[in-house]
Amino acid sequence: MARHEKMKLGAFVPGALAGGYAWRLPGVETTGISSFAAYRHVAQRLEAGKFDTIFMNDGVGVRELDPALLERNPQAQRWDPLTLLPALAVVTERIGLIATANTSYNEPFTLARRLASLDEVSEGRAGWNMVTSLGGGENFNRDDHILHAERYERAEEFIEVITGLWDSWEDDVAIRDKASGRWFDAERMHLLNHRGRFFSVRGPLNAPRSPQGYPVVAQAGASEAGKALAARTGELIFTAAQTIEEGQDFVRDIVARAAGHGRSRDSFRILPGVAVTVAPTLAEAEQKYDRLHDIADPRPRLKSISRFASLGVDLSEQPLDEPAWLPDEIPETNTHRSRQKLVVDLIRRERLLTLRQLARRLSAGGHRVLIGTPETVADDFQSWFEAEAADGFNIMFPAFPECVEDFVALVVPELQRRGLFRTDYEGRTLRENLGFQRPPNRHLTAHIAAA
Repeated sequence: MARHEKMKLGAFVPGALAGGYAWRLPGVETTGISSFAAYRHVAQRLEAGKFDTIFMNDGVGVRELDPALLERNPQAQRWDPLTLLPALAVVTERIGLIATANTSYNEPFTLARRLASLDEVSEGRAGWNMVTSLGGGENFNRDDHILHAERYERAEEFIEVITGLWDSWEDDVAIRDKASGRWFDAERMHLLNHRGRFFSVRGPLNAPRSPQGYPVVAQAGASEAGKALAARTGELIFTAAQTIEEGQDFVRDIVARAAGHGRSRDSFRILPGVAVTVAPTLAEAEQKYDRLHDIADPRPRLKSISRFASLGVDLSEQPLDEPAWLPDEIPETNTHRSRQKLVVDLIRRERLLTLRQLARRLSAGGHRVLIGTPETVADDFQSWFEAEAADGFNIMFPAFPECVEDFVALVVPELQRRGLFRTDYEGRTLRENLGFQRPPNRHLTAHIAAA
């Protein structure tokens, strides 16, 4: 079934462009591979391809100190998104800039101010990927990591506080009357005076209400608590759905949950993650994919997966050319519950998959891997989009900038030729390009209701 709207495309950009194994390929210059100049080039190429967003992930610590993992992990050193993205705002004009920042080890006031500032400097292109941290307590005056349930309770209160702070000033608060000397209308400034379980914040925010009202809020939780939070607050919702049927189920679930909060279907977009390797022919694409992965030692990746997903067993110690073995009882995890389920379900569903093959399948962190020509990639995207299993996709690139160049040069024109993707941006702000309304200030809404 054809859809009238266009699909949305986000670009997953890691905190270090040297992530993965592509930096080991012959001819790749490693000096400056994750420099600002490298990010500027990637951002400008994505904007030339009319991508909706650059989405930067983040972490607040080095999780793996095992030398076998640490020595092979360029992501152990990374950019702070809220330092890099304002710089990229100056060298781009239309593409959205989404920063990951966790609710576990940040304070709402500080983050509200930084995100509002990003929205100002980008003239309305900021987004916030709201996550509960997967770790890092040891760097924030704790000996442990905040429990899963408590992290989500804190996140619920965090979003209440941060949006309240973004509404500190009404849009027309400025008077700037030289005769009277009044710069503001004090009646249009509002104290938050929040006192809750986790936060006590008076306000107001010492930053103006940003061009978008609020930065666009993204969310990627797939646990029950994560889906509940996404349905209540998420505007861009990321998922790791593997099949069209899984995508349709996820969309239906979020739509039903969101309706319970009075949210309409057009108030959010759902973008499954997919790692794309594309070339003019299938043989070339497969060769490119193999070239990127044949140089990889699967054992560090398997060890990392075992720890990240809390499998209760170290897969890297098992024979690489035999299927994985898992214990009957998987231990409960306090970190990434949805990713634990994804890995366990994959291993148990595809019992003949060897560990070497498993490492490749999970090379995109558990997201779907797609290898093909411009036509077959577009066919795949069109099938998901028209089946209402996705509103678009968050594209993951196995190598930078090579795979960005390939996607923009090959896939984007094919999607445009089919009428599935824009040929130019619809507006100047991220909300305009995503088709979202600018949220009204709650205090203005209250004034109207009382009138």
